[in-house]
Amino acid sequence: MLSGDTTGKMNITVSPDYEAPIELYRTSRDMGRNGTLNQMINLTWEFPVDSGFNYMLRLHFCELDPDITKTNDRMFNIYIAGQLAEYHATVLKWSKQKGIAVQRDYAVMIQGQGITQEKFNLLLQFHPVSDTWYSDPFLNGLEIFKISDPASNNLAGPNPDPIPHSFAPPHLSVSLQISIKRIIIIIIISVVPAGFIFHFILVFFIRRKQKTKSIANTQTLSLPSALCRRFSLVEMKTCTNNFDELLLIGVGGFGNVYKGYIDQGSTPVAIKRLKPGSQQGVHEFRTEIQMLSQLRHLHLVSLIGYCCESNEMLLVYDFMDRGTLQDHLYNNNNNPSLSWKQRLHICIGAAKGLHYLHAGAVHNIIHRDVKSTNILLDEKWVAKVSDFGLSKIGPSGISRTHISTVVKGSLGYLDPEYYKRQRLTVKSDVYSFGVVLFEVLCGRPPLMRTVEKQQMSLAHWVVCCHEDGTLDQIVDKALEGQIEPECLTKFGDIAVRCLHEDGSQRPSMDEIVWCLEFALKLQETGETHQEHLVTAPEILEISNV
Repeated sequence: MLSGDTTGKMNITVSPDYEAPIELYRTSRDMGRNGTLNQMINLTWEFPVDSGFNYMLRLHFCELDPDITKTNDRMFNIYIAGQLAEYHATVLKWSKQKGIAVQRDYAVMIQGQGITQEKFNLLLQFHPVSDTWYSDPFLNGLEIFKISDPASNNLAGPNPDPIPHSFAPPHLSVSLQISIKRIIIIIIISVVPAGFIFHFILVFFIRRKQKTKSIANTQTLSLPSALCRRFSLVEMKTCTNNFDELLLIGVGGFGNVYKGYIDQGSTPVAIKRLKPGSQQGVHEFRTEIQMLSQLRHLHLVSLIGYCCESNEMLLVYDFMDRGTLQDHLYNNNNNPSLSWKQRLHICIGAAKGLHYLHAGAVHNIIHRDVKSTNILLDEKWVAKVSDFGLSKIGPSGISRTHISTVVKGSLGYLDPEYYKRQRLTVKSDVYSFGVVLFEVLCGRPPLMRTVEKQQMSLAHWVVCCHEDGTLDQIVDKALEGQIEPECLTKFGDIAVRCLHEDGSQRPSMDEIVWCLEFALKLQETGETHQEHLVTAPEILEISNV
């Protein structure tokens, strides 16, 4: 949004007076007063600059808002090139009083080798502090100074690329209603060889028109740098030893997954590398970044950053030491079998992650690819839901119950209502999670082609067994003697309800969490009772002595 001194009558002091014209400080760019929306996005500028040079950014501010009376009324963080440059920036604190113009200078080095490198998109981003009264960062003006390379004593950049890149970095887009104002950008270029020289100055003069009209404008916003880093391809190759096969830890529809180390080798990460012709493409790549960069939950895998360069697309996640849930259920490559209580805790964690997607985020999100390979386990066996490439924002509004979309997902987990009618709802995730629950109980894949026809589909088979009262006969043999009868009954009941043909009859993830926690309580109560039964004869024997 454009705002500031719309009357032109407020007193503004600029010292020294040649620092910038007073008109610069009468208008500003800000985010508006929608605090909820502002916490989800950044106020962002993006400037193509030459790599291999130092740059100084001079930011111009002047607090004129009559509602701002205390220094902590409006605070925000400033990020430059994805790095935190100013924590809890407070203009009124810098200026001591309203109407006093202030400038803040920041230096940044753009890594590279001067003229041999390509353009780099330099990002300037403001993000409001969550506990501030007014969540609307603002900026009156900006100057960018390019500093000549002392080694070569020149400011020359690379020649223009003959062919533009096919893969532009992902962006988030938000439609906003704004008023048209006149924006004048003055660029002063000086190419004079010197040790310390200005190359160009960008100064924004934002002037208000007397007559405005409302238009729908799509404001492109880059990804939140505070939550999502952008890595270079060189960094990715370095941390994976040029994608060494010895560091390959998985293969999926997206491509290969490698283990790597970032931050001078101190942080292990998992890196997914898109392969040509993969089932997931650019759209899924962007979707995953857009989703995960805004979501933070104990039971969702954390996205550290991404790389989108030279036709390469890579995603960087926290490394999950224990791999996937499926790794510990079957085809486990000598992984130790999980106990029943471990499995219950993992199911509860994954259910909480899905419940957050369905009800805890700003918009309900449908994962659309819930399966045991997309539930990861950290070193403490905490479950994390992963792989959001197919995710969709759920339906909104009272009258909307579903979204119509092309069927995507994994065989054996697909909601029949979804693939028959192309109607996607949060209950489609519930069905898939029901299949996962029975994978956990039975220790077998959702589809098997080497068994009798009735047993080929796990979902079909377990429903039949539940109706016949023989569910206890198909439990994973590794769990023999571990499951308390009451716990099995409760677990089986909620899991079968997840597989109901009619999606409206399936439970919500919130109810599933409650039922699984109740099943765990029944398990622990049964185990305690068994311990008492074992120790009772011993107590009786002692009392008879």
